[in-house]
Amino acid sequence: MTGERLRLVMGERATLDPFIALPEEGVSLRDQRDLMERPFFSLAKSKRTKPILYKAGNTEVQVYALQEYGMATIWDADVLIWAATQIVEAADQGLRTSRFFRFTPYQLLIATGRGTGFRQYKLLKGALQRLQSTVVLTTIRQGENWRRQQFSWLNEWEELIDAKRRCQGMEFVLPEWFYQGVLDRRLVLTIDPAYFRLTGGIERWLYRVARKHAGHQPDGWAFDVKHLHAKSGSMARVSDFALDLRRIAARQSLPGYRLSFEWEDGRDLLRFAPGNFARLSTGPVDKPVGALGTSGARVIGTSGARVSVHQAHESQPRLWPTSETGGCNFSNSRESNFSFGGGDKESQRLRGCRFPQKRGLEPINE
Repeated sequence: MTGERLRLVMGERATLDPFIALPEEGVSLRDQRDLMERPFFSLAKSKRTKPILYKAGNTEVQVYALQEYGMATIWDADVLIWAATQIVEAADQGLRTSRFFRFTPYQLLIATGRGTGFRQYKLLKGALQRLQSTVVLTTIRQGENWRRQQFSWLNEWEELIDAKRRCQGMEFVLPEWFYQGVLDRRLVLTIDPAYFRLTGGIERWLYRVARKHAGHQPDGWAFDVKHLHAKSGSMARVSDFALDLRRIAARQSLPGYRLSFEWEDGRDLLRFAPGNFARLSTGPVDKPVGALGTSGARVIGTSGARVSVHQAHESQPRLWPTSETGGCNFSNSRESNFSFGGGDKESQRLRGCRFPQKRGLEPINE
């Protein structure tokens, strides 16, 4: 066995069957409900090392970052949204799923509305570094008995290059906590592709809160501004946070929702109501976001790559052999989409098993 082959089977990946990323034409984006409202990510593009410490009733979330890389940001979380989308789509097709992903950077960058140049490739690697180095402790999904579960957003990841130092693909392993939260279709919601166009951290977080709580309910959902501030994990003062909310409400930039402020019993409330559908986009993102957020981290190495991640001048060899996909190992026809407090339930039809003839990584051409 060659040294390259030995490298491929090291770590947790050696015990898991790989999942080869699927084409995403016409696929609905999915997000994991637990991640949509609680403070799991930094909302700033500058490096954050201050921990997030959140507690509400029996629910606790603690997030810690390494000084070297900083905390995973809400832009980095797009990697997890893409992974959740892939898992749900594969399950709908009756295909095997796994925590062990194999994919090309081009696939992930295109799916999340990024450019595919050399800079975006480096930023993606920085995002993967922060996702792996950020440590999360939480009691969510642990029942009444307080029990802390600790994990990182990625257990491990690796860039795969050929003898000419060209990137052939990437691999990562998701944590069990996140993976099980996606397999449980009650804990998954569809989101609008226009989400990837939102450039502000608070703006992105607000959309996820609105999607989870307001859904398509006619009356929407209202939150006390101070409560929203606590749920966001923002390091800004409450007054500055409230000002940011008012600016977002003035722009009405959240796809599918209208924001309005109300005053009730001495409290400043922000209401999310379904509407603003003129901005709702179900097509591809035509104005990609420029980056996944650098968080002030140092430049990540490029593994000697000299060209863009997708700009090879000739067909590149496959790093993994083609193979037949095995039988179905997941079947669940429950609704995949519903809102907290009642409201919409978008039925998801479980499609029959389809077995592609080839499941290897396609060559990257210019």
